[in-house]
Amino acid sequence: MKIGILTGGGDVPGLNACIKAATLRATEEGHQVVGIRRGWAGLLGCDPDDQVSVDTNIVDLDASAVRTIDRSGGTILHTSRTNPARVRPSEEPEFLRSVDHEGPADHTPHVLKVLDRLGIDALLPIGGDDTLSFALRLHEEGVPVVAIPKTMDNDVHGTDYCIGFSTAITRTVIFIHQLRTSAGSHERLAVVEVFGRYSGETSLVSAYLSGVERAVISEVPFDIEKLATKLIQDKRANPSGYAMMTISEGATMIGGETVHAGMADAYGHLKLGGIGQVAGEALREITGEGIIYQQVGYLMRSGSPDSLDLMVAINYAVMAADLVIERQFGRLVALRNGNYTNVPLPVVRQGVKRVDVGALYDVEAYRPKIRHVDGKPMFLY
Repeated sequence: MKIGILTGGGDVPGLNACIKAATLRATEEGHQVVGIRRGWAGLLGCDPDDQVSVDTNIVDLDASAVRTIDRSGGTILHTSRTNPARVRPSEEPEFLRSVDHEGPADHTPHVLKVLDRLGIDALLPIGGDDTLSFALRLHEEGVPVVAIPKTMDNDVHGTDYCIGFSTAITRTVIFIHQLRTSAGSHERLAVVEVFGRYSGETSLVSAYLSGVERAVISEVPFDIEKLATKLIQDKRANPSGYAMMTISEGATMIGGETVHAGMADAYGHLKLGGIGQVAGEALREITGEGIIYQQVGYLMRSGSPDSLDLMVAINYAVMAADLVIERQFGRLVALRNGNYTNVPLPVVRQGVKRVDVGALYDVEAYRPKIRHVDGKPMFLY
């Protein structure tokens, strides 16, 4: 078989290790592997009648090509948030602009044509719920697909773990502890905003592991007055005279809306970010205290993977390649209750996972509520 691998959506540490492991597993069984550059954009932008276009968007992968790529973060195949089923006129490749239209166009038929013309027999897409939603579309169109879940938000349905989550949490905990020196030196309230979209898991787990005083998550709108009161109590109780909190980028104040900027992407998502600054300014006005606002942002997903993300990325890749070799398509590789497994790909249609607020979050105290972990899975969700 000729197997195509692509990475879509936000980059995370572990993608290159995943690409390498899948390539090695497939090629050692005699299959050909190609990398599709820039996620689904590589198939949308590929003109199979133009060899230069093919060479720009498709790259051969073998043991030599992937030998050292696992030593760094990011993705050698590059990435995008392109959705071939919803392409704005301004984003269409020139060779596809045949009919004027105002709204997004569905260029799935072109993607199917490219896969056929290039002789790609199976796809291994690595991505989050957006990337995998188009993978599901291709599966339903008859394309052999085995998907690998990746997102530092850890919010893909069907799996307890997505590549990138551990490293993102590790980075955030380190940055929080480093920020304590400035927060303590200036005796301030520190507000740390983390990526995570509409799932509060990154905020909750980072707060739990770093021991900050409060955590605000996307699932629970917060009362800024009550939060201010609690943080002042925390600051006064701390001999070093400071208090810290995490906040999800998708969090909202009671009666407020999510903070975002710019136009929606190809999957209809607005870019989130800035609620930490809004909350910080409100806390300054209410308390009169100095505020440190730190948006961790892209630092959470940058750099090399930690050992857990390396292990999961490599094992997911081997599992996915084995499923392709065995011609078991329409599957999502997964971790469930501590075990590697695979589930039907349509599970991604359920949307994003959310924090189990009743079991894991103290709504009144704005704190993680994780008790009695005996018998629970590693990630508690």
